[in-house]
Order: sequence, then C-alpha cells, then structure tokens
Amino acid sequence: MVDQQAAEPPAVPGHAQAPQPGWHWAEWGCELAGTAILLVGGLSAVTLDFARHSPVAGAVPSVSWRLLLTGVLFASTGALVTVSPLGRRSGAHLNPAVSLAFFLHGHLHRYDLAGYVAAQCGGGMLGAAVVWWAWWPASRSVHGGLTTPGDGVGPWGAVGIEAAMTALLVLVIFAFVSSPATARLTPLAVLVTVAVLVWQFAPFTGTSLNPARSLGPAVVVDRWRFYWVYVLGPLAGAVAAAGLWLAVPRTLQTAKLFHDPAYRSVFRTLLPARR
Repeated sequence: MVDQQAAEPPAVPGHAQAPQPGWHWAEWGCELAGTAILLVGGLSAVTLDFARHSPVAGAVPSVSWRLLLTGVLFASTGALVTVSPLGRRSGAHLNPAVSLAFFLHGHLHRYDLAGYVAAQCGGGMLGAAVVWWAWWPASRSVHGGLTTPGDGVGPWGAVGIEAAMTALLVLVIFAFVSSPATARLTPLAVLVTVAVLVWQFAPFTGTSLNPARSLGPAVVVDRWRFYWVYVLGPLAGAVAAAGLWLAVPRTLQTAKLFHDPAYRSVFRTLLPARR
C-alpha cells in the first residue's frame, strides 16, 4: 500500500483518526443510494439531450453544447449528492476509482474499500435500471447510456484516455482535500472538472471515469464487449494519480469530498469529526 509521511501538521491537533475497521452498513447504504441518484440524474441527462426525437436536440442543435449541458447536469447531480446528508455521511466517492485512490494512501480500511465498491456497483445498476424503465423507449435509443469507444478510437486508446481523465479527476480531488481551506470546495471543483471532461472527451470514450457508472448500462442492455475498458482505464488512472501524489508535499486531510464535522468518519482523517 502506498503511504505518505505527513508533510504538514494536522489541521486540528488531537483529531487525527486512523481508518476504522468494521462493517459500516450506514455508510455503505448511503454510498449505494448516492451512486444510484448519480446514475438517475446523469443518465436522464444523456437521454434527454441525445435520445432520438429529443426536444433538446431541436432547441440546441450543436452537439458540442449539448455535451456541455450533459456534463454540467451529470456533474451537478454528483455535487448535490456530495453536499447532501448521504454524501456527508459516506464521503460521496460514488466511484470505485476514487475509493481505490484514497485506499492506496491509507485512508480506507480494506473492509470499507470492498464495501464501498460493492455499494457503488449496486447503486450503478439500480440507477441505470430506473432510467431504462422511466425513460422507455427514449432510453433504448441511447442504449441506456452505455459507454463505448468513439469512431476511430480503439479499445486500448480508450483505456489510455479514460486513465488520463480519471488521473486528472483524482488529482483535483486530492488537491482540494489536502487543505482545510479548500476541502469544502471539492464538490465545485469536481463539478467543473467532470463537466469539462464530458464536453471535450465524450466523443472519444463517453467519459465514464467510473466503473460503476459504466456497469449499470452494461447490465441493463446486456452489452459487455467494451466494459473492461471502463474498469481498466479508470482504475489505472487512480493508481497513477495516487503514485503521482507522492511527489506533492501535502497530506490528504480527509477522504470525504465534503467533510462535515457533524458527521462521523470511518476514514483516516486529520480534520475534526464526530466520534
């Protein structure tokens, strides 16, 4: 496991806490619900903006602008989950790649890594199923929001693009949660980053960044040919970002994307948290 010596003192001396072992069903349940909501909001945006006979396509004929709109709506859903009680309790990773990156820096117990990944995948399938049936038949025309490599992009090229984008996302998260002054701005930073990545790179890979996000539609439409791309790419990006952060002389203060001291933390944290 990657570990890192503290390069700066705890923000609040005496509040440093190691990752907690155990079965954290409340946190895992919040993570499942949060990921399901992320998929419902995000895939609804994909369907609304790109389904056949979409009213948005008539009002906004530019594909580029619709991609930006989709990215903003998808990322805004995640930001709202993050600042909600669900996100304040679980930390709102909503993404196995994000949980893996924090685990590699010693902020999650291995039980929580397994519990979070299972919850995120379950939430991804639940959210995708809700969108598939709620928006039928429009959802069928966008294959339930399935992510696949774009025209002219091979599978390994898509892996590289997904890895690079996920690494950037994780580094942005790390940069903001490494200081008490910026930790509460993390949801906004993630919103901007994801929206821009969807806007600029969705034509190449669909901009998944998240194995759970791609798992849901793959299960719903039963198409698995390229799913490995969206597991390998984001996870490789998370590992690369965790390694790159070792060169940064700043210590991660929390593994929550919106740290609220009124809520307990089962993660390693240097910020005050309810015991």
